[in-house]
Formats: sequence, C-alpha cells, structure tokens
Amino acid sequence: MPYKRNPMRSERCCGIARHLMCLVADAQNTAAVQWLERSLDDSANRRISLAEAFLSADSLLHTLHNIAEGIVVYPKVIQHHIDQELPFMASENIIMAMVKDGGADRQECHQQIKVLSQEAAAQVKQHGKANDMVKRITDTPYFSPIHDKLMQLLDPATFIGRAPQQVDKFLSEEVERYLEPYKGQLDHKVTLVV
Repeated sequence: MPYKRNPMRSERCCGIARHLMCLVADAQNTAAVQWLERSLDDSANRRISLAEAFLSADSLLHTLHNIAEGIVVYPKVIQHHIDQELPFMASENIIMAMVKDGGADRQECHQQIKVLSQEAAAQVKQHGKANDMVKRITDTPYFSPIHDKLMQLLDPATFIGRAPQQVDKFLSEEVERYLEPYKGQLDHKVTLVV
C-alpha cells in the first residue's frame, strides 16, 4: 500500500524468517535418521541447509538493520492513539477510585462507567468521532468525587509498570556485553541492493 513505509522490506523479512525457521526441521530430521553415522544423506543435506541458513540469517539481519536505522517515530500519532484508548483502559482505575475515595458501590459504579464507555465507543466506531469518554465522565455528577483526580487516573505512566526499568536493566546486563566487541562497527549504514 502506497502510504506504508518499508512494506516490501518488512514482508521480505517475514518470508526469509519463515524459511529460516523451517530449516531447523531440516537439521533435526537429518540428525534423527543419522544415528551419528556419516553418509551422503548427511553431507548432501548439510551442504544445502547450513549454507541456506547462514545466507538467510545474513540477509534477514541486513534487511532488519536497514529498516531499523531508517525508522521514524511520530509522537503526535502515538499520543493520538493513547488519547483514543486510554480512557477505556482506565475505566477499572476510575471504578476503584470511586469506591475508595467516593464511597461508591462497585457494582453501581461499574454500570455507570459501562454506559458511558459504550456511548463513547459508539461515537468512535459508528460515527468516526474522537473518544469523548473523559468529557462524559466530567459531565456526569455521579463521578464528581473523582473529577479532580481524573487526569491523574489517566496518566499513561501509571499503566506501564516497571517496563522502563526492566528494559534498561536488560540492555545493561544482557545486551551491552554482546555489543561491546563490535562497538566500532555498529555505526555504519546498511545499503540494500534489490
């Protein structure tokens, strides 16, 4: 599709990766019938499958590198998607805040938020409009006990847990030691000739 970026290269990666995964079965089947004996069956298969595996992996990694180094992130598009989905995701937090701070009955609160969320979803799905669930909540007197906390309940950072720390830890403890020997070689651009 013309509006997509990197579709051919990404699709090529999927196809090559699928081929590479299938080569594992080739090696397993060869090992299963060999009983550690050397025969033409073994060497003929290895000559093909091992070479194909390395060439496939090399092609796959070069193409992925090329795609990744040209990646463009659009923060406004990300924010738009968060704004559209977060109110639905936060509905349980809103219910809990209403029960805790507003003394609301959980079942009644659940029913109230369900009605508002389905109305907001109808605006999005049936009419192509923006998600107006937050406005519906602020316009509903029932939810007045948490109106002043609503933006805090809708803070995206409260939905990601320890993910940033876990990623940082994984990169520093697991990935960086493998990248260190190649430090001077990681800056070059990959050029694909198709």
